[in-house]
Amino acid sequence: MSRVVLIAWVSAVTFSLGACGQSATDTASKSRATAAPLTAAILGEQTVRSAEDYLAEDAYASADISRGEALSMRCRACHSLEEGGATIVGPNLFGVFGRTAGSVPDYPYSGALSASAFVWTPRALDAWLAKPFAFLPGNRMSFPGLSERQDRNGLIAYLLQYTDSGIEAGSADSVTESRD
Repeated sequence: MSRVVLIAWVSAVTFSLGACGQSATDTASKSRATAAPLTAAILGEQTVRSAEDYLAEDAYASADISRGEALSMRCRACHSLEEGGATIVGPNLFGVFGRTAGSVPDYPYSGALSASAFVWTPRALDAWLAKPFAFLPGNRMSFPGLSERQDRNGLIAYLLQYTDSGIEAGSADSVTESRD
């Protein structure tokens, strides 16, 4: 019996000491790190802004666009990026920003993407690129995602520049963006 009590006591002390030295900031950081990923279902309303406005944001203004261009080769395996480009495995991404998801005519989208109503903005694409299947369960894109935020920022900045999105603030697909 005393051995069981000793083990319980050691476990309790170890657990208690493990929390020593952790500030509220440490705890908050861990909570944010384990927060649920952004999904299409909780994306919220978004405002479609001009490519120039998005590129002026710190995340994209300081992004490594050369790295983004290199990463775009992964996109090009299945998507064209040029105006009027062919549909390959996935739809053409030219002008993707400001476009309602699942709206390229004659492309056979998954039921999940066809039924979605979100607009492609850098925020939506960032969440999609991080974890496509978590962002929109039921999509058919065979891409595991880009785990590094700086890689996603570089790719998004490159796509904003390269695809000449032609998005304008207040375009027909725009809705108001809510920030987390």
